[in-house]
Amino acid sequence: MSVHYTQTVVIVRAPFVVDRYGNETTVRDWARATRTTVRRVSVQPDVSTEDTGDRPVVVTGWRLTTRRGVDVDLQPGDRVVALGRLLDVDGDVARWTVSGRHHHTEARLKEVIG
Repeated sequence: MSVHYTQTVVIVRAPFVVDRYGNETTVRDWARATRTTVRRVSVQPDVSTEDTGDRPVVVTGWRLTTRRGVDVDLQPGDRVVALGRLLDVDGDVARWTVSGRHHHTEARLKEVIG
């Protein structure tokens, strides 16, 4: 086993809020979120930025990578608990293929403070 895939994360997925007319909205109901534990992944630092305008903001980037041949049920809009932090999935989840077969999955994650 590689030392790079030794971390455990929790994927947090919230359903969409349904309005009083029964229509699904774009707002997530985090109080009813499901939690799925995923083992043997790698979460490493990625690009970070700071803004010192009227309200100081730090956006810290992380990259989640699975082992070769492994996919995870992760979607844009999900959150990931990793390294003691609650991170948002940033954009689409990349599912890499080689010779027509799934090779590995990567996702950019971000934490916004401020």
